Amino acid sequence: MDVEGQTSNHQNQDAAPLTSKGLRRVLIVLNCVLLALGNTGGPLLLRLYFRSGGKRQWLSSWLVTGGWPIIFLPLLITYLHRRRRQIRPGHIHPTKLFFITPRLFVACAFIGVFTGLDDFLYAYGLAFLPVSTSALLLSTHLAFTAFFAFLIVKQKFTPFSINSVALLTVGAAILGLHVSSDRPDNVTKSEYYMGFILTLGSAALYALILPLVQLMYAKSKQAITYTLVMEMQLVMGCFATAFCTVGMLAIPREARHSEGGESRYYVILVWSAVFWQFFFLGAVGVIFCVNTLLAAIVIAVFIPVTGVLGVVFFEEKFSSEKGVALVLALWGLASYCYGEYRQEKDKKDEATPSNQVV
Repeated sequence: MDVEGQTSNHQNQDAAPLTSKGLRRVLIVLNCVLLALGNTGGPLLLRLYFRSGGKRQWLSSWLVTGGWPIIFLPLLITYLHRRRRQIRPGHIHPTKLFFITPRLFVACAFIGVFTGLDDFLYAYGLAFLPVSTSALLLSTHLAFTAFFAFLIVKQKFTPFSINSVALLTVGAAILGLHVSSDRPDNVTKSEYYMGFILTLGSAALYALILPLVQLMYAKSKQAITYTLVMEMQLVMGCFATAFCTVGMLAIPREARHSEGGESRYYVILVWSAVFWQFFFLGAVGVIFCVNTLLAAIVIAVFIPVTGVLGVVFFEEKFSSEKGVALVLALWGLASYCYGEYRQEKDKKDEATPSNQVV
């Protein structure tokens, strides 16, 4: 539940810190690490909340974006860096505090509310599903993304995206037809199906958000910089958290009845919020430094890692059906990513002018 999109027009003063190849590599590695930590640690800590006696879906959904104030730290660093570069002997220019326009702010607020609803669906579904099953179901967002991208931003279907949709759909169907293979002991069959449907709904809504963000970038009428992307993520996180804040009203009572005591309860909440922000910051960082494709690849690579960690830490069942669904999911993700790579390569080849003289 990252907010990704294609960035463009990097040639401005905020992009200047990336001109150093060494610094660029460091940022790429750092953001990939943050994305990997958030992609695995976020779901595991959220599931640990439910296993420790937590029952508040609104609170758990609040945790997904509740760490948005953390983004103020990198924004402060970029602001101080811009301010230092603009101070010259005899020439002091006022440093712009923020780059987001009122139009972008409203758009981010709108998408933030949708993100809050998506967080609620995801957290509610995870309350009844193993982490490994939830991760596999969330991989179907690529199938929904292909559909919504076709409707909203007129992105054409390719043989690779169609193949990906088919594989991910079959994988989800296999999981749905074998409920008894991985259903937790304290979850009824109807609750499992509810979690199954809510997680698929979360994947579909997440897939709708991505083209909306891409459309917002295209209609922004200004350069999309790393600083601006963080500002937009901060606004979306703020409004998504506000949407889920109703869950915070139940914290004191639930903390007293939590397994392991109040201290352990609050530690789980804090680190869950921190790891989810790792995910969001890592995602926008990878997209800005490289491209959306690498972010998708990193997320895809750690889907099986999340499943394995769920089996190791929570002793979840890993049935043969889940193994087949995992293979189909990875196959579908690989097909989708390769198709995106081919499309980008073809666009670059078409845009490159021919300088050959016959």
